[in-house]
Amino acid sequence: MAWTRVDVPVATRAPTGETAAYLGPDPEAVLIDPPARTEPLDAAVAERNVDHVAVTHHHGDHVGAVADYARETGATVWARTGREAAFAEATGVEPDRTFAGGTTIPAGPGVTVLDLPGHAPEHVGFATSHGVVCGDAAVAEGSVVVGAPEGDMRAYVTSLRRLHARAPHRLYPGHGPTIDESQAVCARLLAHRLNRERRVAAAVADGARSPDDVLDAAYEKDLTGVRDLARATVVAHLEKLAVEGRVRWNGRQARPPASLDDRPCR
Repeated sequence: MAWTRVDVPVATRAPTGETAAYLGPDPEAVLIDPPARTEPLDAAVAERNVDHVAVTHHHGDHVGAVADYARETGATVWARTGREAAFAEATGVEPDRTFAGGTTIPAGPGVTVLDLPGHAPEHVGFATSHGVVCGDAAVAEGSVVVGAPEGDMRAYVTSLRRLHARAPHRLYPGHGPTIDESQAVCARLLAHRLNRERRVAAAVADGARSPDDVLDAAYEKDLTGVRDLARATVVAHLEKLAVEGRVRWNGRQARPPASLDDRPCR
């Protein structure tokens, strides 16, 4: 029996208006990212011997039905090591076991946890014989929001490089279609982030100081309805650039590095 995907309508900022839940094959099937209860997902769960429930990350559009399906199936509930309290708060259920990068969940032929932080600090993927269930680490079209304060742009870029190097057969994302050309998509997403980074750095060099000023200079497209997400992404870029010494950033104002601007950052 192959992996099953069920797209679930749910409150989400993703353009699709849906989040994908994934069910692994028996024996000891794993249910990943159940966002809400629906009849199609109920039917898919009923066809499996679900022994494990796990999530790629804790965002509400990925975890809404974890407690329901855990209670109904009696499955072992997994959470990332060190994130148990946040998992319980997000899902309403305490985890039974924890994983870290490299952990194998004994589900079907085996599922290996991959560290893919960035979109969220606890974000992971699940490597299977068919490909990687990658949550919100990648999308076939558009880009992934990596917004401060919980989004970490340095970590996200590293995660994209890790996925690219792994070159899985397919990527199974939380939103949008299955990704058949995994390396090409990872390369596209990485190029997009680095291009945006260059625009953010150039905006600061040209005199933009506040996140809103940088946003207006660095984005050329209409941001109606998503300006808050874009602003949070700009802040994540500024945090990355500051760690790398390419801008100065105090949480409110950005300036060029000291070698280019000797004025104090206020």
